Amino acid sequence: MAWGRRYPVALYVMLMSATGIYAVSPSLWRIRDLVERQRREEIHHQLELTEIRNGAKEIFITQPLDHFDASEEGMYKQRVYVNDQYWKTNGPVFLYIGGEGSLAVFDVLGGEHVDLARKYGALLFAVEHRYYGASINDDGLRLRNMKFLSSQQALADLASFYQYAVNTYQLTPSNTWICFGGSYPGALSAWFRVKYPHIVYGAVASSAPVEAEVNFEGYNDVVAASLKDPVVQGSELCLANVKQAFADIDQLIENGMFNQLRQDFLSCNDISAHYDMVTFVGNLAGIIMGIAQYNNQVQFQNITTFCKYMTQASQKPYQNLVKYNEKLLSMSGRKCADNSWSGFLASLSNTTVDRSGFGVGLRQWLYQTCTQFGYYQTCDTNTTCPFSRFMDLDSNTVICEEIFEIPAAEVAKRVTFTNEFYGSNRPSGSRIIFVNGSIDPWHALSVLKNLADEEIAVFINGTSHCQNMGSNRPGDAAALRAARMEIDTIVGKWLEEAQSGLDNTLYWKA
Repeated sequence: MAWGRRYPVALYVMLMSATGIYAVSPSLWRIRDLVERQRREEIHHQLELTEIRNGAKEIFITQPLDHFDASEEGMYKQRVYVNDQYWKTNGPVFLYIGGEGSLAVFDVLGGEHVDLARKYGALLFAVEHRYYGASINDDGLRLRNMKFLSSQQALADLASFYQYAVNTYQLTPSNTWICFGGSYPGALSAWFRVKYPHIVYGAVASSAPVEAEVNFEGYNDVVAASLKDPVVQGSELCLANVKQAFADIDQLIENGMFNQLRQDFLSCNDISAHYDMVTFVGNLAGIIMGIAQYNNQVQFQNITTFCKYMTQASQKPYQNLVKYNEKLLSMSGRKCADNSWSGFLASLSNTTVDRSGFGVGLRQWLYQTCTQFGYYQTCDTNTTCPFSRFMDLDSNTVICEEIFEIPAAEVAKRVTFTNEFYGSNRPSGSRIIFVNGSIDPWHALSVLKNLADEEIAVFINGTSHCQNMGSNRPGDAAALRAARMEIDTIVGKWLEEAQSGLDNTLYWKA
């Protein structure tokens, strides 16, 4: 969800390089962190210091660990950011929903939802997701305590916060609530409207994967389509060369040429053991997956640049990928890439809570994929995935059993329950906007066509993950600007309806 000022390429490479490709690969996890860093720094540079000091504050509220069992007495402190500088009498309340990472004060100081708050005189809240950032107990990462980490508990937190806000800020029914979220929080935004329609009047759900899926084959199908999309300067040759490079890698693996692969791609460790090999191919694929998911959101992170590397006629595709990987390592100041499976498992097994900084939260998120969502990005032979066929479902679900003691069959049952509980990609709701970009691989699990007059799909050609959630900036595509205008128009219409009283009876309907 980034826009604006660029970070040094070396920082980009440092953050994106890691091990594995499990649900959301650590490589993608670090790219996401870089996008978030850039987003916050851009907001900081756009604001006057007085706006940062006076415009927002941080508060903590006490929440039950279990909203659904009164006999459970455990509690935790949930972090919330508040910005009331735009709030007008009887103005709306805009709720920014946190997800699989920490929030910051900038979440109520900049972005599309803040621009709309400024226009419509809204009170702004950003609520951090339980178990992420500062909203976690010291023993929260121990397996016995992670059972309280779920989307259902997170939505109940939002409902509980609503009551706190009403009492603290003396809100009335004239203060219409609209919620916003992107990616997993985008799904939460839609689900909050579906499950708590008496609280939230409308929802904007950006890049929201509302359909849970164990084997998410569609992710890399979209990556393949994006690599050849001329709208973002991809090409058929670029896609073909990526496929050929990974076909050559797979052939070397089958021939036991692990030392050559280790030397060519500068691996720190031997990759002949099965899961080290899987980690290795996942790392390489994760670089390209991140290019598609966050296309044009960080420096050196776009399909145009990558395809120029991969279509150099002077070398074979395999060598082009070798050189690209070598360049990334060099720019990060590293001599080799860590492809250690045991190291990855050790990092996921760490139960020490870190409430500060970026790069934290992967243990929690993988737990959520094992218990609710799946989202495992594979490269099965029946798909158009351009990467290694060794990126299979087992290399993802094995984490669930190794780290969280959840067998693969149990993961599938839990994913089925999630879809039955929320309605999958046909949620039964109203006043929800589903916003997606054609380059974003996560759009494959979202809502791409209007489900009803009041479940509206906004599909933006040429944009990537959550790209609409930024403020307008020079160079934004016309389609992206038009999508933001459409969202603005719909939100404005909702607020007019609520204020006029013409829709008061519908407000309370599911």
